[in-house]
Amino acid sequence: MYLPPICHLRLPVSSKQRRSLPMSHAEPLRPSRKQRVRTLWISDVHLGTRDCQAEHLAHFLKGYQAERIYLVGDIIDGWKLRSGIYWPQAHTNVIRRLLTLSKRGTEVIYVTGNHDEFLRRYSKLILGNIQLVDEAEHLTVDGRRLLVIHGDQFDVITRYHRWLAFLGDRAYEFTLVLNRWLNHWRARYGYGYWSLSAYLKHKVKGAVNFISDFEDAIAHECTRRGFHGVVCGHIHHAEIRQVGEVDYLNCGDWVESCTALIEHWDGRIELYRFAEAQAREAALRLAELGEPA
Repeated sequence: MYLPPICHLRLPVSSKQRRSLPMSHAEPLRPSRKQRVRTLWISDVHLGTRDCQAEHLAHFLKGYQAERIYLVGDIIDGWKLRSGIYWPQAHTNVIRRLLTLSKRGTEVIYVTGNHDEFLRRYSKLILGNIQLVDEAEHLTVDGRRLLVIHGDQFDVITRYHRWLAFLGDRAYEFTLVLNRWLNHWRARYGYGYWSLSAYLKHKVKGAVNFISDFEDAIAHECTRRGFHGVVCGHIHHAEIRQVGEVDYLNCGDWVESCTALIEHWDGRIELYRFAEAQAREAALRLAELGEPA
């Protein structure tokens, strides 16, 4: 005797019933862990280069919901892209993440730098929540006026000796290649990450003097224009300190140090270091599992 196939009816499920149902593997529970902050500052990402830590930056951006994001120059490395195209999916993911944040209401202000100076011809361009400028002014919660600028304008070599700037860029790339191989072998023998170029910056007298001169020059400009402080990048040296009466804040970079600046809703500005944040997250996971850190 022929039996007709049984029809499976999809009955509506209430929200209360849905909460009581077991979660399938295809629908894992993903609680929102985004931290709400007022402002993020990121600089010297150098998308288009092999040493850009795009995966780390994408991970960082996923963890925050900001009212405003400043991209403080050298986000795209136009100098490097002239000699050849290197653009993996991870670099596209960073751009997509920023566009998604902009679509969801975050104001994105792109401040041009020397490596993305090709964009300066389009400064003052506004595309929805994205603005392209050469410099900006940021007003903090506690009323401080901060100049937001990449900083290459205060680098004598970049401004007046461009051939030296290109030569220095090649030397820096060479130290990054050495750094990559050095840390490859350090990792094989169980040692942590160590930055050769950062070590040279701190130990070589000329590099130390260059950083000091750069900070003094940009602080002098802030005083002349009546700003309380400056947020900049350019020299790949993250720092928050007082230079005279000026608040000097440098974002650092996403090539070696993977650092950013975060303004919280109470007005406090924090220097974020990706390595330290990863160590804290690992310690928390171990604590949740009941294992010693």
